[in-house]
Amino acid sequence: MLIIGIAGGTGCGKTTVVNQIVNELPENEVGVISQDSYYNDTSHLNYEERTKINFDHPRAIDFDLLYEHLKALKNNQVIEQPIYSFVKHNRTQDTILTHPRKVMIVEGILILTNPRLRELFDIKIFVHADSDERLIRRIKRDISERGRDVEEVLLRYQNTLKPMHQQFIEPTKEFADIIIPNNRYNTVAVDIVRTIINERLL
Repeated sequence: MLIIGIAGGTGCGKTTVVNQIVNELPENEVGVISQDSYYNDTSHLNYEERTKINFDHPRAIDFDLLYEHLKALKNNQVIEQPIYSFVKHNRTQDTILTHPRKVMIVEGILILTNPRLRELFDIKIFVHADSDERLIRRIKRDISERGRDVEEVLLRYQNTLKPMHQQFIEPTKEFADIIIPNNRYNTVAVDIVRTIINERLL
């Protein structure tokens, strides 16, 4: 099994890069795991308390469970991937039955901050995008998909997203094997990744 880690700041275009790679591979050979599914279980907190959590800090992620699940997949075992609700700021009661694949892509803003995860990744990718561009994408997404308002998004960006990006996410660029600029010229980088994948799968 080939495990690829794809990191980068919020709104940098990780999903676009993931989709480009997925579309280049046979459907039954690739699986995707999102770091967002592995936010800590916050059932012991009420909704008001959950809204105050800094979700952009590594402490917000259940890295132990994510690591265990990746090891299980590597050992050809099926896992039950958690499902997270951004509206409720908590995991749901449901899970996704996830089967091992030849290629597993793990994507998330904080995945390269964890040393144990980095050791599992065969290829580490960092998607870079201009901070203004990332903020615009974040505002659009949080309003349309997560029921937030502009004021809430900007406040969160100012108080947590931006400082956390500078403290934790940006420095993980140094761990990346490939840095992809998220603009219309990123096809070359994606082609390189596809070539590496194909070589490893032979």
